[in-house]
Amino acid sequence: MPIAKRIFRIFFGWLFVGLGIVGLVLPVLQGILFLATGIALLSPDVPFFRKILEKIKDRYPMLARKAEHISKQIEDS
Repeated sequence: MPIAKRIFRIFFGWLFVGLGIVGLVLPVLQGILFLATGIALLSPDVPFFRKILEKIKDRYPMLARKAEHISKQIEDS
């Protein structure tokens, strides 16, 4: 994977995690949505988030299949 894509993914992953934390407190932002997006973006690089994503995949396999399909589409583009 090119280094520019990795830096882009890490930057936006942490940005979404930060927005998610703020969104848990503020009623305007959807905190869970931002957190989930940030965790998905950071899971290849951060082992803690990789473990969280694996637990989610085990608990919700149908949602995991849809998420994998979307991530493959993003990687191909």
